[in-house]
Amino acid sequence: MIDRYLLRYFLAVVDHGNFSRAAVHLNVAQPTLSVGIAKLEKILESKLFHRANRRIHLTDSGTRLLEYARRIESDFNQAERAVRGQEAQPVLKLGILTSIPAKILSDAIVQARHVDDNAKVELVEGSERELTNHLARGRVDAAMTLVERGGERFLEETLFREGYSIAMPENHALADQEIIPGEALADNTMIVRRHCEVLSETSKHFTKRGVRPFFAYKSSNDERVLEMIKAGLGVTVMPDSYDCSHIIMRKMAGFDLVRSVGLLWAPHAEKLYHSPPVIVDVLRAKMTNP
Repeated sequence: MIDRYLLRYFLAVVDHGNFSRAAVHLNVAQPTLSVGIAKLEKILESKLFHRANRRIHLTDSGTRLLEYARRIESDFNQAERAVRGQEAQPVLKLGILTSIPAKILSDAIVQARHVDDNAKVELVEGSERELTNHLARGRVDAAMTLVERGGERFLEETLFREGYSIAMPENHALADQEIIPGEALADNTMIVRRHCEVLSETSKHFTKRGVRPFFAYKSSNDERVLEMIKAGLGVTVMPDSYDCSHIIMRKMAGFDLVRSVGLLWAPHAEKLYHSPPVIVDVLRAKMTNP
């Protein structure tokens, strides 16, 4: 018989990526956690993790156990709430790509709360690769991220497509031009968005046109990037969905890249695709019918 705490140990190691962080999360000593995982492996007569260079990966047996462990832990939590007289309120664990504007999510949350004030969502931020790993491990139910990338690993749906523009302060010398040639930015100081999915293509676009700018700031935080643009520190390339006061978005000649943003569904949560939580309904309505 498998005790619940052993499954919680297992899930903590999966979610936190190593034993030390999992032990801190569980508030237990690392040796205690290691003994628990060893006990679980002994009960199941299967090795659950590959351990190498302080990193762990699920074995085939661990991958098979993961789906059941998530389901069992969820059932335990719902049973506890039911016995205490609390209505079991499902929580949607939604991954969010770091390059998606916060305004899109905040607006959707406001609308969702108007529809159902009891709706619960847990947001998990990450890069495209991190979100893919979270989906595979069952850490999130769905992820709002890039889609139409040629993969067939997860059920996906497209919410919207958008291009990219150069973001500049509203008093910029080129702000009056609707389309700006790359060469016109040769003397501009620029800001690098480290997490931009088209960073390489952007660099090639400018290099091809003889533009090798000075970079005043490099960041993975779009809020800070926008504030630095507003302050006049430099300009940068951003998705068209970014909207900030005192910042102008202008198209660049010959820069026609487009990204598709949508939802990827984890295997354990595909049923939610057809009977989605309210925030998913809001995102679908908001983004596919602008």
